[in-house]
Amino acid sequence: MGLALYNSLSKTVSSFTPFRPATVAMYVCGITPYDACHLGHARSYVVFDLLRRVLTYGGYHVRHVQNFTDVDDKIIQRARETHQSPKELAQRYIADYFTQFDRLNVLRADAYPLATQHINDPDHRPNILEMIQGLLEKGVAYRVDGDVYFAIGRFAGYGRLSHRCTEELLAGARVEVDPRKRDPLDFALWKASQPGEPAWDSPWGPGRPGWHIECSAMSMAYLGVPIDIHGGGQDLLFPHHENELAQSEAFSGQPFVRWWIHNGFVTINREKMSKSLGNFFTLQEIFTRYWPEVVRLFLVSHHYRAPIDFSPEALDQAKRALLAILNAVIDAQAALPSHETLDVIQTSEPMKIPQELERELEFHEANFKAALEDDLNTPIALAEWHRVVHRLNQLTRTKASPACLVATIRLLYRMADVLGIRLDATRLQPQGQDHLQELLVQREAARQRKDWAAADAIRLKIQALGFVVEDTPAGPRLKQRT
Repeated sequence: MGLALYNSLSKTVSSFTPFRPATVAMYVCGITPYDACHLGHARSYVVFDLLRRVLTYGGYHVRHVQNFTDVDDKIIQRARETHQSPKELAQRYIADYFTQFDRLNVLRADAYPLATQHINDPDHRPNILEMIQGLLEKGVAYRVDGDVYFAIGRFAGYGRLSHRCTEELLAGARVEVDPRKRDPLDFALWKASQPGEPAWDSPWGPGRPGWHIECSAMSMAYLGVPIDIHGGGQDLLFPHHENELAQSEAFSGQPFVRWWIHNGFVTINREKMSKSLGNFFTLQEIFTRYWPEVVRLFLVSHHYRAPIDFSPEALDQAKRALLAILNAVIDAQAALPSHETLDVIQTSEPMKIPQELERELEFHEANFKAALEDDLNTPIALAEWHRVVHRLNQLTRTKASPACLVATIRLLYRMADVLGIRLDATRLQPQGQDHLQELLVQREAARQRKDWAAADAIRLKIQALGFVVEDTPAGPRLKQRT
């Protein structure tokens, strides 16, 4: 079975094949950098990072482009409020994006084009001005004073991505009232400059591009047409992606995107998390309480098209699940001879193991891969991952051979890599926590003098700090509580 993905355009799950053999062109709409990244952003970029990893796991080479919309009404307004230039503001929050998403183990895209750099860029074409001029020449755009609008009535397929007629779209849209427009749903390709706003020269006068044309120009300049995958959050389906589709196909005369993929929202009390509603948590805030690996596990534990309802309890559950996995790895590594290091576990050096276990591990990996190829069914894939964790615990308890332990740990790491979850066992080691180590020494001294009451009291202190003591033949060791 090959990869099958849901396409918002056809509203069906279908077998995925790229336009160019073995190479996937994927464009993901990036942030508008006017504020700190929040959990809703994390949902989207973790989803498309997962998709990229699954494509690579399946043998494809992925060309991944993700933009930054670094000129926008929100940026201009926030820059005024904070007494800085729009460029300075955008650069600040672009830097924040990379800081937070590196922590979430989101792979860097191959290119991060900036909208401001593609207005009249001679090296990446079509640029924004060329596209607008082309749309004017084709008669699907019109000028009003210094503005340029796309005429949706001149594009026969308008509405087919969101699967609504123009009357339905108008009823559900927040349309800027402008009596100069021929149709209320017509959208700006170029906006005439206003006092105090950034502006660029154009054939229609100084101004700046509209939001939608930026992504069309950047995606086509870097990836050509058609793009295999164009992704973003569900909130981008209309009007942003609908408008992108219309202007891109009107300009090129060719299909723009083969698979439109949209992830579900993060909700709080079943209401969409968003900056406009003020009910969002920044990633920086969340990372003060939870490891990034916990956040990522929480996000991939739900199917990407389903909404996720955020709560501290859900993150706590994800933390317990991650601790159980890390403890299984630590226990298995502790049972290995000292020369069996993590480097050996992470290499592909062949391991001689019983055929029965080899077939069992192959079965688990095949099921894991099949689940992810079934429209990224991460709940099923994670269930298979946890079965391998359970098997590793069995092998450790029954004192299986080092080869059996290493082969099983290797599979866990391969699965973790596809999911993008770092299995960092040092998370559970209390290194540098001198107080914990001192308590451990005190407990051992109490045991040596057979002061069982003192030893038990110290054990309870250690438990209160989130760790348990395991007495092993090699001496006591600390494990974080699950």
